[in-house]
Amino acid sequence: MPSHVRRYATAALWNVCVAAVYFGAGELGLLDQLLRGHLTPFWPATGVALGALLLLGWRIWPGIAIGGFLVGLSIGLPLPGCIALAAGNSLAPVLACYLLRRVGFQVELNRLRDALALVFLGAFIAMTVSASVGAGLLVVSHDELARSYGSTWFVWWVGNATGILVITPVVLLLYRFVRRMLHRMYQPSRVRPARVVEAILLLAGTFLVAMLGTRSSFDVLFLVFPFLFWAAWRFQLSGAAPCVLVASLVVTFAAEGGTGPFAGIDQFAKLITLQAFNTSAALTGLLLAALVAERNRTYQEIERACIQLADVMSLRDRAARHAESWRTPEKHRTRT
Repeated sequence: MPSHVRRYATAALWNVCVAAVYFGAGELGLLDQLLRGHLTPFWPATGVALGALLLLGWRIWPGIAIGGFLVGLSIGLPLPGCIALAAGNSLAPVLACYLLRRVGFQVELNRLRDALALVFLGAFIAMTVSASVGAGLLVVSHDELARSYGSTWFVWWVGNATGILVITPVVLLLYRFVRRMLHRMYQPSRVRPARVVEAILLLAGTFLVAMLGTRSSFDVLFLVFPFLFWAAWRFQLSGAAPCVLVASLVVTFAAEGGTGPFAGIDQFAKLITLQAFNTSAALTGLLLAALVAERNRTYQEIERACIQLADVMSLRDRAARHAESWRTPEKHRTRT
C-alpha cells in the first residue's frame, strides 16, 4: 500500500474513533437531567475533543464535527441545527488547541504555565465560541429552557469549560498511561506495592467523602479538597485528575437527585452550586498538581547541577594533584 494511502486510511480510522468517542461522551453528558433538556452543566465531549486534538493533531477535527452532528440528531434537532451545533462544538476545541499551541503547551501538564493556559485559554476563552453558537441556536429554535440568551449562554459556557477542566487532563493522563504500559512491555520496571495501595486508598477516600457529603445530612463536602491536595502532592496529575473526575461525577449525580447540599433549593441554585464545586475542584487539583510537578522538576535539575559541579571539582582536584606530583621531583633535584 502506498504511503499516502496508508496515511489517509490512518487519519480516516482516527476520525471514526474520535467521532464515536465524542458521541458517547455527548450521550453521557445528556444523561444529566438537572435541566431536563438540551442544556447540561457538565459537557464531557468538549474535553474529549480538545484532548484528541492535542494528541492527534488537526487531522481529527472532522471526527469531532461528525460526533457533534450525531449528538444533534440524537436530541431531535433539525438538519440546520445539527450543522450549526457541529460547527460550534468543533470550532471551540480547535480554537482552544490553536491557542494552547501558540503558547507552547505541553501535554504532560507538569508546568504551572501549562495548567494556567488550559484554564484560561482552553476553557474560559475558547469555550465562548461554542456557548455563543449553542445559546443562539436554542434561542432561535424557541427551546423552553432558553428563556434568555444571557443565562443560556452562561450555562452552556460553564458546561463546556467544566468539560475541559475535568475531562481533558484525564484524556492526557490516559495517553501517558498507555505509552508507559507499552514501554514497560519492552523494558519492565518495578512498581512499588505501597504506591499502588496509596493510590487505591486515595481514590476510595475521595469517593466515600464525596458520597458522605452528598448523601447524608452532614455538610462535609468540603472534605473532598484535602484528598485533592493529597493526590496532587503525592501523584501530581496522575492522582489529581482521577480524583477530580470521581468527585465531580458523585456531586453531579447528587445534584440530579436533590440530595445533600442540593436538597430543598431551586433549580438555579442547584446549577450554580454544582458548577461552582466542579470548577473549584478542577482548578484546585490541576493547578496544585502542576505546581508540585514543576517544583519537583526544579529540585531534580538542581540535584543534577550539584552532581555535575561535584564531578568538575573532583576532576580539578585530581588534575591539581597530578600536576603537583610532576612538580615535586623537579624541586627535589634543584635542592640537591
